[in-house]
Amino acid sequence: MSYNLDFEQELAIEAETIRALQQQNPDDAQLQEAIDHLQARTKDVYARLTSWQTVQVARHKDRPYAADYLKLMCEDFMELHGDRAYGDDHAILAGLGQMGGRTMMFICQQKGRDMAAKKYHNFGMPHPEGYRKAYRLMCQAEKFQMPLICLIDTPGAFPGLEDEEHGQSGAIAANLALMSRLRTPIISVVIGEGGSGGALAISIADRLLMLEHSVYTVAAPEAAASILWRDKSFAPQAAEAMRISARELLSTELIDGLVPEPVGGAHRNHCRAAGYLKDTLLSHLTELERYTPGELLELRYRKYRRIGPFVHLNENAIAC
Repeated sequence: MSYNLDFEQELAIEAETIRALQQQNPDDAQLQEAIDHLQARTKDVYARLTSWQTVQVARHKDRPYAADYLKLMCEDFMELHGDRAYGDDHAILAGLGQMGGRTMMFICQQKGRDMAAKKYHNFGMPHPEGYRKAYRLMCQAEKFQMPLICLIDTPGAFPGLEDEEHGQSGAIAANLALMSRLRTPIISVVIGEGGSGGALAISIADRLLMLEHSVYTVAAPEAAASILWRDKSFAPQAAEAMRISARELLSTELIDGLVPEPVGGAHRNHCRAAGYLKDTLLSHLTELERYTPGELLELRYRKYRRIGPFVHLNENAIAC
């Protein structure tokens, strides 16, 4: 295991000691005991992550992206391109996939691993044509009665002037309206960063899930810090104030469930992370497929009406 995040310094020292033992005496009886101890400490540290530490894990350079999950979860996948109006946006990776014997539509936000891929996928920040591509394929999913799976991983929709001129906000709004009335099961999963309206555009769903160490927020912590304190260095405080980690959002009932990750985060074992996600998706799909389209719409409506409950403290005070 490699430990390169700020809060992992003590774990990194312990890992380095284990590597030295492996080189000197790979048959040492104490080696396995040291490895087990490191695993236990890693599990304990990751069970108590702060919001800002969770942001660091969600942005880890080795974390699996949407394309990695599709490759590991699907028996077959065929990418579909273009919005039939302007062009193809590579920040949105979408198409038909077979998983667990079912054919379903996948709409995903894809980041890049190296600099060339980051530029190709625009750092995971979709343009209007990306959301219009998503809209087109959502309609295809409904037409052919296929479940819709959305994998969310973006810092936000691209904020360029040209994108605004091409109708970025309208494209996002159109997706929100469509997903609220789509007559097919929808599951959206935040696999890394779920930032701003760029994430919201594909997250109206019957089930909104998050990987255990992912974040979902109205604004990136750096952006919130710039607004509130005029200083990006306050990003950790902004993250804590907004309560953007998956565990915190589950406690406030803004999401419907967590997808477990391997000990130390999904970046440590892509195959196991994909296995956990696949099992969770198939389990929720089995449940959702019991409902008729009309029942799905009614339950989806009730789900979003329940968000933001009010608790009466006394006759003169109401708290949200």
